[in-house]
Amino acid sequence: MAVCLWACASTSSIQGGKYKYAGQSVRALPIRILSVGKKRSRGVQLMVDAYVEKLKYYCNVEDVQIRSNPRNARDITAQVDDEDMAVMNLIRSDDWVVMLDERGQDIGSEQMADLVGNAGNIGASRLSFCIGGPYGHGRKLRERANLSIKLSSLVLNHQIALLVLMEQLYRSWTILKGQKYHH
Repeated sequence: MAVCLWACASTSSIQGGKYKYAGQSVRALPIRILSVGKKRSRGVQLMVDAYVEKLKYYCNVEDVQIRSNPRNARDITAQVDDEDMAVMNLIRSDDWVVMLDERGQDIGSEQMADLVGNAGNIGASRLSFCIGGPYGHGRKLRERANLSIKLSSLVLNHQIALLVLMEQLYRSWTILKGQKYHH
């Protein structure tokens, strides 16, 4: 079910030092980030809020926190199933769903920018990124996801993964708009 939204890794998105979207209009889909986990630390939430503020100039971003183990199940399988159901209840049929997973495709910042830039051309109404809980994603989300990517070869907890994702979404938009990342 996964469809590649960006140029293949063997084909560079950068032509003569300029990004392929520079100067072009990019249809900005709303982005929803579904993150399973315990209550965030104050510092992490401040950083997430700062990135949401930066991203609002490019697109609408909704940060949705889903409580880990919503029914306090002792069985890990039941816990993952409950989290899976909570995530699936928030995904619409016309969402383009990107699952963040340690076994997902390894992509670079330019490929992430391609994904964000091309998302408006695929008929989806929203781009949804899903960050799993401590035991990963459930079967239903794995089957529903249009794409599975990893942010690092290292396993990241959900709070760190969220910060890395937010930073890469911001970097993607600066690439798409031909702006310098560091102001």
